[in-house]
Amino acid sequence: MTDPADARTPEPAPAIEAKGGCLCGAVRFESNAFHPHVTLCHCSMCRKFHGHAGPYTTVPISRLVLNDSQGALRWYRSSASAERGFCGLCGSSLFFRSINSTQLDVAAGCLDGLTGMTTVKHIFVASKGDYYEITDELPQLPQGSDDPPA
Repeated sequence: MTDPADARTPEPAPAIEAKGGCLCGAVRFESNAFHPHVTLCHCSMCRKFHGHAGPYTTVPISRLVLNDSQGALRWYRSSASAERGFCGLCGSSLFFRSINSTQLDVAAGCLDGLTGMTTVKHIFVASKGDYYEITDELPQLPQGSDDPPA
């Protein structure tokens, strides 16, 4: 007989508080609601945007405090359903968002210092570059995932 406690939905991972920004400091942001997991996206657009796989964590847009006093944040519509945010001064790749989403994917490398976040999966591995191998034991999804990094 199965213990009903074993069938419970796992507790959501606790949110992480962090600050981050671009290389030149013109775009800064912070939140106390970053998801603690990072997903590595290997799609061709992320590889071109980041120069390699895109490491993203997620935050509700309503919980992100953005400081762009110089008006440096730019958005590029990379597809019919998504856009990517970057600093127009230094070129740092910062954000990915689906059109009309309430969530924002933040490039984990733009966060300041140690975060306590953990990479948990790879997505779009069917279109990864041929110049590298994925050698860890994390799940590798051929396509994307509608789920936040988990």
